[in-house]
Amino acid sequence: MRFTPTLLMAGLLLADTVSAAPTFVNGLAIPGATPDQFGSSVNDGRVGFFSDIYYDTNRNEWWGLSDRGPGGGSLNYETRVQRFTLDINPVSGAISNFQIAQTLKFTKNGSALNGLAPNPTSALGNAFDPEGIVVNPKNGNLLVSDEYGPSLYEIDRNSGAVVKTYTTPANLIPRNAASGVANYAADSGNEAGKRTNRGFEGLAISPDGKYAFAILQSAMLDEGAGNGSVNRIVKFDTATGEAVAQYAYQMKRSGQGQGVSALVALNDHEFLVLERNNRGVGVGAELATADKEVYKIDLTGATDVSGIDLDAAGAAYTKVAKSAQFLDLDVNTLAELGNKSPEKWEGLAIGPKLADGSYLLLAGTDNDYSVTQNAGGTQFDVYFRFSDADPYASSIQCPLGQTDACVWTANGTGATLSADYKLLPGVLHAYKVSAADLGNYAAPVPVPAAVWLFGTGALGMLRLTAKRKLAA
Repeated sequence: MRFTPTLLMAGLLLADTVSAAPTFVNGLAIPGATPDQFGSSVNDGRVGFFSDIYYDTNRNEWWGLSDRGPGGGSLNYETRVQRFTLDINPVSGAISNFQIAQTLKFTKNGSALNGLAPNPTSALGNAFDPEGIVVNPKNGNLLVSDEYGPSLYEIDRNSGAVVKTYTTPANLIPRNAASGVANYAADSGNEAGKRTNRGFEGLAISPDGKYAFAILQSAMLDEGAGNGSVNRIVKFDTATGEAVAQYAYQMKRSGQGQGVSALVALNDHEFLVLERNNRGVGVGAELATADKEVYKIDLTGATDVSGIDLDAAGAAYTKVAKSAQFLDLDVNTLAELGNKSPEKWEGLAIGPKLADGSYLLLAGTDNDYSVTQNAGGTQFDVYFRFSDADPYASSIQCPLGQTDACVWTANGTGATLSADYKLLPGVLHAYKVSAADLGNYAAPVPVPAAVWLFGTGALGMLRLTAKRKLAA
């Protein structure tokens, strides 16, 4: 967050706190070809944008998480996270000047955590589809959740290496109920556990860092016909890496690909939840009836359902308390997308406190790298003309790096790529929300200066020792 002195002084003259519903401030449409620090190649360098967003209050840092890559699990993509910067007007909360500051690739035991689907399907190996990210305020490490497992890892913020693997509750593992054999890559043969591509989509952490909370994207295979509508939140002890409770969350609906995309902690028991369907402007998406909403929830009084089948006859439990709609992400749109709602709102984060005591609330989209692929694995950039009534129906697909060999998406006939067609951007929306609307919001507690200055583990201690010697 970069304040200018003039704006800061003006902001300090405003009232200490405002009380109003969350209000849209402005948005950014970040070009779909934006590169990260490894270049601009689609498979190693193009930013996949925001499967999740997190604001680290202790360091004034923004993190934007990309998912398993543009291949949909068919390509060996080295998974990564982007640390980015934004200019934020301290009075209005308006955002501008998105920049990539750092690209961090994830590794485990010296090997890249890649986007390939598990093979063999009964073992995770290094398969990783990251969807949720937070910073542990106790040590500064990243916690990153995954859809394949579903899994949760603690990752060193400096090296990108996994330092702890959390234990996934047995009832969440995708498996054949009779044999117990897992299939982490697809639903084929599975009768219980999480659905494919619907693992730990949202992740939050308590302000003191003692507990992490991961939420599945939707109901499990064995808990509801069709997609089901009652989902699970898992509470983990960050010290042990073990699950200590599970809670039942009632989603708005079970159809139209409805699912949870983000979870944000307000304190140790209240959260914001982002739910969305699979409609809107996106690669392969239908446009009509886009629905993206944010709710408040409270775990207080909810039953620990770790040992309960949520759709069993006579099952008795209390679900998580859920508010009426807190924020409608479809109401405000950008001209750059033809004033249409993006399909994949997946990132949500509470940002810095503004000059009047309110907070910035930042929402972001996943753009799927603006890439699709055919059954043979050939990849295509997807270009949209957002002024069209249905931008995907009229979109153009071009083999990577071959803009002279494009075809219409609708019928596969030859097409000429003109300047009015663009790759799907990553979108950020800035909202201003009062402290009163956030209720009992508590930002993560500060970590010891030695930890965030020098990192954790042996390398961090060596840096700290060297610093002390220089100061002596």
